[in-house]
Amino acid sequence: MATDIIVPSLGEGVEGGEIINLSVAVGDSVTEGQTLFELETGKATVEVPAPADGVIESLDVSEGDTIKVDQKIGRLSGEGAGAEAADPTDQTEPSDQTEQTDPSDQTDPSDGSDGSDESDTSDASDDSGGDEPVVIPALGEGVEGGTVVTVLVSVGDTVSEGQPLMELETGKATVDLPAPCTGILKSLDIREGDEGKVGDTVGVIENTGGGSKPKKAKASAKSDSSKPAGASAPKPAQKSNEAPARQDAPLKAAAKRPDHSPVPAAPSVRKFAREIGVDINEVPGSGPKDRISLADVKAWSKQLHQQKAAAPAAGPSAPLKKVPLPDFSAFGKIEREKMSTIRKMTVEHMDNCWSTIPHVTQFDDADVTDLEALRKSFQPKAEKAGGKLTMTAMLIKILGSALKAFPNFNASIDLDAQEIVFKKYINVGCAVDTPKGLVVPVLRDVNTKNMIEISKELGDIAGKMRDGKISPALLQGGCITISNLGGLGGKHFTPIVNGPEVAILGVGRASMKPVWIDGKFEPRMLMPLSLSYDHRLIDGADGTRFLRWIVDAIEQPLLISLEG
Repeated sequence: MATDIIVPSLGEGVEGGEIINLSVAVGDSVTEGQTLFELETGKATVEVPAPADGVIESLDVSEGDTIKVDQKIGRLSGEGAGAEAADPTDQTEPSDQTEQTDPSDQTDPSDGSDGSDESDTSDASDDSGGDEPVVIPALGEGVEGGTVVTVLVSVGDTVSEGQPLMELETGKATVDLPAPCTGILKSLDIREGDEGKVGDTVGVIENTGGGSKPKKAKASAKSDSSKPAGASAPKPAQKSNEAPARQDAPLKAAAKRPDHSPVPAAPSVRKFAREIGVDINEVPGSGPKDRISLADVKAWSKQLHQQKAAAPAAGPSAPLKKVPLPDFSAFGKIEREKMSTIRKMTVEHMDNCWSTIPHVTQFDDADVTDLEALRKSFQPKAEKAGGKLTMTAMLIKILGSALKAFPNFNASIDLDAQEIVFKKYINVGCAVDTPKGLVVPVLRDVNTKNMIEISKELGDIAGKMRDGKISPALLQGGCITISNLGGLGGKHFTPIVNGPEVAILGVGRASMKPVWIDGKFEPRMLMPLSLSYDHRLIDGADGTRFLRWIVDAIEQPLLISLEG
């Protein structure tokens, strides 16, 4: 029985397209639904499937041809691989009987089949029998695993090849974990909320065939029937181009294709490669004209993972190679001085913070005109209490209120435990320039103190620093740091996060600038602010909201009482 191959409907308003990838040729066996070629319609690339099982008797198109919907482009004849098995040459050549795919030959014990028939049956079962492990594939560059957010199937369910079994949250994206074959889910060893790593086996599917695997078995039967009897012997070992058949020799990356040349792979295969983080351009294809199948992508992904696993485990980062210093005395007189203990500690700590914390710095300006007026008006009261009301003291109070409004800024990262530590106390460090170097004393529980109390405490700390009586306890326990360089001048800068804290606020010198208000320019005192934060924990949107909250609190101090 013959069947015409007719271009199906391609979508509303689409009348046809150009053939960009032809996957089959005259004489090939195909199964219903198997992709014959890809068509570029101008809106999308679509796959044109075979209308039925059979052998391609004629094909009147080639790559680059433009075809229209409902156009007859070829003809199928016979009953697929079964029709080929009925060829008289197959019946008279004993060596070709190993490729019989007629079900009656595999199930009828009275057909007189010899041992070679039985071995062929076991080979065929490789494509549609046995257990297939469900393995987490490569998920993208630098991604080692993810968290299961949704399990879409249950043990005992029938699944088809490529069907999503679960969704994994990798931190970069949510990706589907597809079924490796068609069959029955026998076991699933992972649940929602569990962590899974690339290469982990998370379940087992009883392979019942379907998907791309039966197509490969029929294709091999077709290719063997056209060869001499002696050439068919090694074919059973080549029936499937899945990854296990290639593990003996490493795969080589595909040769570089000409610029703008389409990748010889179906859209579904390209999509799968994108989802698991594989560069489709590197995948070597095993099909006609190096066409890339789903199995090729899986095999390439598996090899990449095996190579990564075989590489030596990455230990602590090796220290940077020190740049040798020249003999400075060759250029003139020099003088050497031993580093102070504070300077040594600063060098080590800042080097560690800069090399281990991915920094982002955001800038803004705050109108401090009204706050500066309040500071001056309450200065006598602060002096009577034994302190000096400074802009730094007021900003420390504002920072403490901001930490209460944004708890993720009052946190630290515990990499060993893979946890985030949220602190229930609010301590603010204040970077101070001393003759011996940078010191960061910590003011504790600033959320329980008013601005006058904070200003008095800052005065006490300054006295201890002058007397050299700063204890180590006073330099520990900070939640966030403020570095105010306004007294020295300068505008915006990029302060380094004082780990294990996750943020630091830099303050520059305020200056009078014209600001457009209600249709006219007014002189306003603007203070430059620079917020650096640890991008591993703080996202850009959160950094912007935090800095804007501080600006609003400076410009509208009532916000501290309302939200802080």
